Amino acid sequence: MLLTQLLSQHPEAIIDIVRGTPAWVGLLFAALLWLGFSATRGRDVPAYRLVLLPVAMTGLALWGVQSAFAATGHLAALLALWAVCAAIALAVGSRLAPPAGTRWHAAARSAHLPGSWVPMGLILAVFLMKYGIGVQLAMEPPLAHDMGFALVVTALYGLLSGFFAARALCVLRLARGAAPALHAQRA
Repeated sequence: MLLTQLLSQHPEAIIDIVRGTPAWVGLLFAALLWLGFSATRGRDVPAYRLVLLPVAMTGLALWGVQSAFAATGHLAALLALWAVCAAIALAVGSRLAPPAGTRWHAAARSAHLPGSWVPMGLILAVFLMKYGIGVQLAMEPPLAHDMGFALVVTALYGLLSGFFAARALCVLRLARGAAPALHAQRA
């Protein structure tokens, strides 16, 4: 039985599922929620921190693919699919403008980011996907060998990873654009 069917027919099952979840998963979820909520307020972020969230979410997505499908014998093909989907999302997403109100501070090597719920949505999508797939596979291990399931899950992980990276690149492009202006001021 699929997890969605189980929960729609027996919503009380969520209590047993959460009870069976290791404590570290709850701590990770709390940390990711904190990170997502912090993004809802305007803030200044150093350049190196702009890269941390996409790297962490990419790691979580790759871990999701590896932990779910390593035993299938198709891991290399699935990782290639992940890479293609991430590249597509990165190519599409990096053409977008940075969020309105984003500014680069060259002297501080940081960006001012306006508050947004988009990072929270992306964080929750990756985490809940990883959690839900883990629960589903614990309930029905043979599902890991269903190539349709594996392809959809892997493609979604790749797309989400690519969009995280694209958001960071859009902001970092401001730094590249600020560099010529900074050199012109010194001359």
